[in-house]
Amino acid sequence: MRLIGEITPSGPLLVVALAEEAAHLDGGLPVLLTGMGKVNAAASVATVLAGAVRPGSLVNLGTAGALHSGWTGTHEVRTVLQHDLDSELLRSLTGAEVGEPIELLPGGDGPVLATGDLFVSEEAARRRLAGQAQLVDMEGYAVASVARRAGLPVRLIKHVSDEAGEGAAKAWRESVDDCARELARWVEENLPA
Repeated sequence: MRLIGEITPSGPLLVVALAEEAAHLDGGLPVLLTGMGKVNAAASVATVLAGAVRPGSLVNLGTAGALHSGWTGTHEVRTVLQHDLDSELLRSLTGAEVGEPIELLPGGDGPVLATGDLFVSEEAARRRLAGQAQLVDMEGYAVASVARRAGLPVRLIKHVSDEAGEGAAKAWRESVDDCARELARWVEENLPA
């Protein structure tokens, strides 16, 4: 976890997993680098929100794999879910709702994002997840969940880096810098400094 810049109560905090994804942000807004995965993202965001100054909102920026051919570009996520938590089984065991999808843009036209602690690089996993979502990442659900519990507005902005199947790891490495440029452009065009 690394916080770059100063949090203000009226401004957003940019939440990014990796320095590579934040490489072209201009420093006008504070950036929290969480590290990869749901645990790192949740722990980092919760730690920062427990501090003396809380941001006005959270904006999770990052790369995502496309679960359907043809998905490219930058997208604001409508709904985020966990693909590695069996909510139905847990509900049948305990009667409690656990890990339900989080609606971020009710009625909006953004994609559904599936979050899990798995870098999707196998075709079987891609096909399985494609029935639930359009994009996949490793941190979005955790950021949204902590923000909701803290009563903060949250946005998930994802740029497609790969097609989440065979060759995804190579494609991510080759595209991450271009993705970071596009995410920085989105921030410049959509968020006040």
